[in-house]
Amino acid sequence: MKIAVIGLGHMGGWLAQMLAEKHEICVYDLESSRSVHIRNAHVLNDLPELKDFNPGLLVNAVSLQNTVDAFQSVSPYLSDTCILSDVASVKGRIPDYYKKCGFRFVSVHPMFGPTFANVERIEYENVIIIKDSDRDGAAFFLNFFKELGLNIFRYSFDEHDEMAAYSLTLPFASSIVFAACMNKTVVPGTTFKKHLETAKGVLSEDDILLSEILFNSHSLPQLEKVASRLEFLKHVIKSRDAEEAKRFFDRLRDNIL
Repeated sequence: MKIAVIGLGHMGGWLAQMLAEKHEICVYDLESSRSVHIRNAHVLNDLPELKDFNPGLLVNAVSLQNTVDAFQSVSPYLSDTCILSDVASVKGRIPDYYKKCGFRFVSVHPMFGPTFANVERIEYENVIIIKDSDRDGAAFFLNFFKELGLNIFRYSFDEHDEMAAYSLTLPFASSIVFAACMNKTVVPGTTFKKHLETAKGVLSEDDILLSEILFNSHSLPQLEKVASRLEFLKHVIKSRDAEEAKRFFDRLRDNIL
């Protein structure tokens, strides 16, 4: 298949390189220096060149805030049979665009990245294919992800964003709060060190990505849940109630074991 990839950040660049192993690929990024790192790919100097390449699949891997605008920019240069694809970690207003655009689409979300996953060895990592996607587009990515040994999950758009708020906002917020309470004092604790490493990994992500995760419409209920649990923990500590503390710890263990 002829595939175009626009947006060559961490995920777009990785996808382009993996797809180029078995498919004819063209790539485009506003930062042209990113394109030269993709082996065996045609590099586009401008979007109108898409018309001559005539891809059967276009993968849009730009940042979430620019995803719809990018689709609108490229659509005049695509054939009616081209399938659109996004890899956004929060789907937001993308489903509304797909409903109106007139193109078939497939929406996916690789649940891994350069911070905590080794993209050279991603066996057993997880990926989501949106259930609302076009059958042919979904089948293409299903085979692609299976060959990479990924665990594949299926969600609707709404289910995906609810899940993302739980799986991403919750740990991201915990790391951000931890970092907000930090000072430069070095302490020897192993647990502290592990939390610090996690917080550093989260905050090494691009600011736009962090904002996209936190601005998910389902994020606020997760943050309110965190605030509620902290208030209860403060109550337990203030009362110094050992029995209440034990019941609380037991509930926590039930949650994670």
